[in-house]
Amino acid sequence: QLRLVESGGGLVQPGGSLRLSCEASGWSLDDYAIGWFRRAPGKEREGVSLINKKGDTLDYARSVKGRFTISRDNAKNTVYLQMNSLKPEDTAVYYCAASKFGSSWYDNLYDYWGQGTPVTVSS
Repeated sequence: QLRLVESGGGLVQPGGSLRLSCEASGWSLDDYAIGWFRRAPGKEREGVSLINKKGDTLDYARSVKGRFTISRDNAKNTVYLQMNSLKPEDTAVYYCAASKFGSSWYDNLYDYWGQGTPVTVSS
């Protein structure tokens, strides 16, 4: 069974940091672009960051640019999202998704999704 598993979420104070991980279980992420998406309470899911298959093309939503960093370690079959200077508006469930097609902000182009990891930014 092909699975994506996110981890690293939790409760953090404003200005703090978290690193999310997205690991593939039972298959290789080498041929997939990865996107991080989030759904805040009462809002639609939105794209946060994208990384292509090679890991040399990165993209960020305007709201997180300069604060979040996406990276991948294909040897570990894992993609990371380093989140710094967190704000209360970053509170959401964060999902990673894998796309054979390539990097895209359109979530319907993603083939596999994780179950999500919650992030709460609050004092």
